[in-house]
Amino acid sequence: MADKDVLTGEHFIHGDAACAEGGIASGCRFFAGYPITPATEVAERMARRLPQVGGVYIQMEDEIASMAAILGASWGGVKSMTSTSGPGFSLMMENIGLGMMTETPCVVVNIQRGGPSTGLPTLVGQADVMQARWGSHGDYGCIALAPASPQECFDFTVDAFNLSEIYRQPVFVLGDEVVGHMTEKVIIPPREELRIVERGKPQAKKEDYLPFDFKGPMPAQMAVAGQGYHVHVTGLTHDERGYPVITDAVQERNIRHIVDKIRKNADKIIRVESVFLDDAEVVVVAYGCTSRVARQAVEDLRSRGVKAGLLRLITIWPFPSNMIRQLAKQVKAFIVPEINYGQVAYEVERTAQGNAEVVLMALMGGSIHRPDEIEESVLEYF
Repeated sequence: MADKDVLTGEHFIHGDAACAEGGIASGCRFFAGYPITPATEVAERMARRLPQVGGVYIQMEDEIASMAAILGASWGGVKSMTSTSGPGFSLMMENIGLGMMTETPCVVVNIQRGGPSTGLPTLVGQADVMQARWGSHGDYGCIALAPASPQECFDFTVDAFNLSEIYRQPVFVLGDEVVGHMTEKVIIPPREELRIVERGKPQAKKEDYLPFDFKGPMPAQMAVAGQGYHVHVTGLTHDERGYPVITDAVQERNIRHIVDKIRKNADKIIRVESVFLDDAEVVVVAYGCTSRVARQAVEDLRSRGVKAGLLRLITIWPFPSNMIRQLAKQVKAFIVPEINYGQVAYEVERTAQGNAEVVLMALMGGSIHRPDEIEESVLEYF
């Protein structure tokens, strides 16, 4: 495999490297990060590859600065990205909130490990799900995609960049250590075959341009520093010009906009994979590496005539509440295997509204579920 320019063709790489290549294929030309297991390989790949495509890699002093740097790069007109794991993700939260408030497109790859605190640096976890949604203070919409293979690490990083440009906010690739360190075939198509959302210049006259638009369901087109448009960016509550206005009326418009641009477009964003759901009596809800085990369990059960199904979450956020709500009226139970003490399971329980039982199969981190364990949990309902 020759590392030059944007790679195409078939490659045998791990998920972390595939995330890096997905960023490069999307047009990412700035990466700021700090080494942290098990996401360091994303940064290592970027450090080697970005100079080959005319990009810039900077190792920052910490994750706080890394997040600040990619926000600044984005306002400078460059698609930007960082990667981290649990403790670094915690440090990024204040500036993630800044990115949400300033509607700054960028991508954050979080390869999850066991926590809290230093936890299990080299072993798997899936306990950053709620942190991704609620980690920074205040209200904002959230988009988080959960890859289950190295191929999806590439594909979903491309998707994350597109979503960040469309909805003008940080978007998360919420991976996990197993998928990040898993090595499989990854197909990188020619760039002309990829759907890439590019950032266009605003259509308004420069003297009429407003960097923020709270009237419609979508954000304003984003001008960047150096294009001749007046750009004022602040984390304070601000008006359409970007100037601070510290009143409840402007806060109402400002925050409803950054939440509703995701809520009101949720049906366009949400993606799931449905396996045997048409006649399923028990549904396994899973994501990331756990969904691979769950698929094996469901296929084994089906081969024995057991009506089990799998709902794989591709986007964890926004959450497919309507789909869960409808399924809950048709099935006996939801089985939710996840490598935490119940994060998605509680969201399933909330949206099921008592119409179906919700069973959490929790692991605290460091290992993954076995197919036979999931099968046993499903069979309790038959």
